[in-house]
Amino acid sequence: MAILEILEFPDPRLRTKAKPVTDFGDELQQQIDSMFETMYAAPGIGLAATQVNIHKQFFVIDVSDDKSEPLVFINPQIVEKRGVEEMEEGCLSFPGVYAKVQRANEIVVKALDRHGKPFEMDTGELLAVCIQHENDHIEGKLFVDYLSPLKRNRIRKMLEKQQNNNSKHLHAKFS
Repeated sequence: MAILEILEFPDPRLRTKAKPVTDFGDELQQQIDSMFETMYAAPGIGLAATQVNIHKQFFVIDVSDDKSEPLVFINPQIVEKRGVEEMEEGCLSFPGVYAKVQRANEIVVKALDRHGKPFEMDTGELLAVCIQHENDHIEGKLFVDYLSPLKRNRIRKMLEKQQNNNSKHLHAKFS
């Protein structure tokens, strides 16, 4: 297992629409394990393959406080949405950025587990929001797409400034 690099907005690779998973072999298993390790280290509660430059339709989630409930969703399909909830969301690809987003507060999702076995889950609250957020990633959609153009622009400028400051700091350190 390895800690993977998380792509940060406005990296255009975050907009890539992922392809379905067809091979459940060793490479996929290692990618899943590395994604859990990366997500826990970040720390986060969800991570889509697209965010670590793997353009396959899968993501990992663990919303438990003690990191004891790892979930893998491969080739997911949200088949039902019920209710609306506004929740503050963050994203590992947007360090330090949080915004209120409206999503369904209950969903039914069909997916494959890490070994290709089909399952269906009817869930709500934080897990439902997290599944929708990560599913958006594999579709090339980002949580800021739900925000006004003004808010989205502010976030882009703030992150670009952070990235410029970080690269200047690194350059100064190693010059």
